[in-house]
Amino acid sequence: MRKTVQLGFFLALALILAYVESLIPFSFGIPGVKLGLPNLIVLLLLYQDEKKWGSMAGAGDALLVNGARIVLSGFLFSNLYAIMYALAGAVFSFAAMLAGRRLRCFSIVGVSVLGGVAHNLGQIIVAMLVVETFYVGYYIPFLIAAGTMTGMALGLVAAVLVPYLHRYVGSREYQADK
Repeated sequence: MRKTVQLGFFLALALILAYVESLIPFSFGIPGVKLGLPNLIVLLLLYQDEKKWGSMAGAGDALLVNGARIVLSGFLFSNLYAIMYALAGAVFSFAAMLAGRRLRCFSIVGVSVLGGVAHNLGQIIVAMLVVETFYVGYYIPFLIAAGTMTGMALGLVAAVLVPYLHRYVGSREYQADK
């Protein structure tokens, strides 16, 4: 029951961030480029302190929350094509972030950058298949730059939040809630 509530909380946060992102009016000058705010939740879940979080630790929870967030936010804020692109980006992004996290040779910022770049590459591959041309591949250098910048920004925010999250989970208030 506790794990379900915790995962629901993180899913709600991811949906809120997806909604906030849909309201941001500016464009980066490249079609389809966004900040990727909901990926902050994936990072937080990937960087859980397994000793303190216990059963609610690891990649499975991050994957579950991210998949549910994509489907729900797709139906709430966009359309079926957006879900398809988001799922493709999420698969690539999650695989890259998980590999970076498990290898332990990247900081949380590096893992976030890997995720941002891989997300954009996954989406461009789907775009190539949908429009049946490789010409959209010309976007790749711009998408790598955008994924690097947004990944750095989200990674820096996650680097600040993770210690607070770990500290709260180890606190007496949290332990009393058990």
